[in-house]
Amino acid sequence: MLPVEFEAIWWKPDSMMTIYDAAGGAAGMTRLATAWHVRAIADDVVAHAFSHGFREDHIERLADYWTEALGGPALYSSKFGSESFVVREHSGHGEHVEMDDRAIDCFDQALVDVGLDADPRLAKVLHDYFEWATRRPMAEYPRDVADVPDGLAFPRWSWDGLVAAAG
Repeated sequence: MLPVEFEAIWWKPDSMMTIYDAAGGAAGMTRLATAWHVRAIADDVVAHAFSHGFREDHIERLADYWTEALGGPALYSSKFGSESFVVREHSGHGEHVEMDDRAIDCFDQALVDVGLDADPRLAKVLHDYFEWATRRPMAEYPRDVADVPDGLAFPRWSWDGLVAAAG
């Protein structure tokens, strides 16, 4: 058995448990995606993004995307498409800062709805991820879908933030 001071230095629970696992795995991602989707559709500003309609499997796709980004299996890229595909879906619609702000607010409320706010560190890292994804890759090409390059790497998020882009 290691002395306590060695455990504090060498054993890091965050490095052993992914955000995906801490958030409840596949079931947690589905609950969160469902809660966010419901709130987004109900929000007068965010709902505009869905005014052209949305795929019946939007919640599944969203849960699979978050699963992959937050340390779970590569569900989204193996079933639905690449990071370039996802970014193209969110590009070419002009700048929409207010919509992004409201989408982030919906996400924060969804965390409360599903109880993921009970652990402040988990809630913060999930918020930070969603805010980063909303303001960076999903908003990076506001003018034209054709601006999105092929081969964008799928982002990975850890307890310390963006750690790698795979692929």
